[in-house]
Amino acid sequence: MRLHDHLHAIIRSASMRWLGLAVGVGLVSGLCAVAFFTAVEYGQHLILHRLAGLTLPAPAGEDLFHAPAGPLRPWIIPLLTTAVGLGTGWLVTRFIPETIGGGTDGTDAMIDSFHNKEGRIRPLAALIKGTTAILTIITGGSAGREGPISQVGAAVGSWLATSLHLSAKERRILLLAGAAGGLGAIFRAPLGGALTAVEVIYREDFEAEAVLPSVVSSVVAYSLFTFFFGTDPIFGIPEFRFDNVAELPFYIALAFFCSFTGWLHIRTFEFVKFRVFERLAARSGVILAMGLGGALMGIMGMAFPQLLAGGYGWLELAIKGELAVGVMAGILLGKIVATSVTIGSGMSGGMFAPALFVGGMSGGVVGALAHRFFPDTVTQPGGYVLVGMAAFFAGVANAPIGPLIMVCELTQGYGLLAPLMLASAVCILLGKGTALYEHQVENKFESPAHLGDMTINVLESLRVQDHFAPGRVTTLEEGTTLKAITDIMANSNELYFPVRGADDAVTGILGVKDIRRVIFETALFDLVVARDIAGPPATLLPADDLYSALLRFVDTGYGQIPVVDPTDATRILGLINREDVFQAYHAAVARLRGEAPASG
Repeated sequence: MRLHDHLHAIIRSASMRWLGLAVGVGLVSGLCAVAFFTAVEYGQHLILHRLAGLTLPAPAGEDLFHAPAGPLRPWIIPLLTTAVGLGTGWLVTRFIPETIGGGTDGTDAMIDSFHNKEGRIRPLAALIKGTTAILTIITGGSAGREGPISQVGAAVGSWLATSLHLSAKERRILLLAGAAGGLGAIFRAPLGGALTAVEVIYREDFEAEAVLPSVVSSVVAYSLFTFFFGTDPIFGIPEFRFDNVAELPFYIALAFFCSFTGWLHIRTFEFVKFRVFERLAARSGVILAMGLGGALMGIMGMAFPQLLAGGYGWLELAIKGELAVGVMAGILLGKIVATSVTIGSGMSGGMFAPALFVGGMSGGVVGALAHRFFPDTVTQPGGYVLVGMAAFFAGVANAPIGPLIMVCELTQGYGLLAPLMLASAVCILLGKGTALYEHQVENKFESPAHLGDMTINVLESLRVQDHFAPGRVTTLEEGTTLKAITDIMANSNELYFPVRGADDAVTGILGVKDIRRVIFETALFDLVVARDIAGPPATLLPADDLYSALLRFVDTGYGQIPVVDPTDATRILGLINREDVFQAYHAAVARLRGEAPASG
């Protein structure tokens, strides 16, 4: 019987509830990832390979469709990318105008939803963004699939939470679980996907409560994805190992170079987005701006096919050492411009894959040069491509753990763990002034998602008795005339005055601002009395917490409230100021952060 009761308690527990929700989100986000991936891969094969006649390298884990290339017709690419840009612009302005200028990409939209929208994502927005992202990628736009699928997965979690009438806090957790499911499946890195989802929303923090649901969702989505496409990682590459401490300076040099290319990548994107396309959209409309972005991307892709789509095939060649230094440097710079034009114009797609591409090519350049001049020390230059991918993304996205784990899952081992950790840490330190995602916040202290919880938790632990000013308080009788009130206020530093009734109980509060409208009406000096212009009564007890005090200030609008004796409500012990509550809150938060509270 005891065992039965124990099992029944487990089944009814909150943990089992979250497990069921996470599994459900993982199943749906995994199916979305399967559909998205299939559409992208088949679409690229059909349009870029068969229709445009291009033969682009594909990584070993994504070489799904095989057929001879069609006749070479690269001019088709700018036609299609322009059409996709115009179509995306029309759909966005017609159906989801609130998403215009709404962040960097789908991942950033998810971050914005978490912090500022109670975890809500409109299903229609996710559907349109996901569909137009597919069209952008399959026609050659320089964009990734990870950002869109993380937004689609997040929308799944948001929709499920809304359908079940869950709280905003629970909706946010399922939002991250859905993003983790989409990301872990599409990248075939379940742990890395989960950790990236919970840490990318902050610059120096992570959402601890969402870790378990995100891991469960990511594992379920990944398992479903591999049921269709197998368990092979994206890249078919040899095993890399770090066994020479003398290589560490080269990995530090890699981190410095990735920090520079990361800064260049973000600054170029910001210039193209804000200085070029946003101004064009303001003058000529969003549709024209996106159409121009598609046209420019198509022209670049027609001239340099290495810039088309996600580019993972080129990354695999770089890992295998089959690309020259000049080629890697060239497509590194070209990818920065192509991605800035594609995503900066407002077309749909993700910044995740292009960031990995730029980081990988940055690592490839450093590794190839180091191997050329120090072949006995740097024996596996391909490893620098992998380390560059993780370090670059860690620096620009302020996500130190997830990308590192992703690379370990890609290589199916931890042979590069030490240089991965070192390079990622250096990139994060050097990249403090840059951020790929516009809606990231510093930590939970800065997030609107946690503002209410934090304020309540901190203020409920503080008491009025420790923060009010005890002493004599000037009071007014209900019958005190306006003339007498002006004389009293003129000789007092107080701004709010308790008003007493016949039994000495506080019957109102009169503030200086309450007499402004009548203070110059001398004819009323002997006609108006305190009870005529006083506001409603409000008092606090010494044992009340500061959260209750804050609510009282908000409800009344007063700047000061009298504190009364709990055994005798007619005895006023002193006043507590609204500023006292704010100062106590800031001091408590500073203590939690380990900082010295600000003086003054």
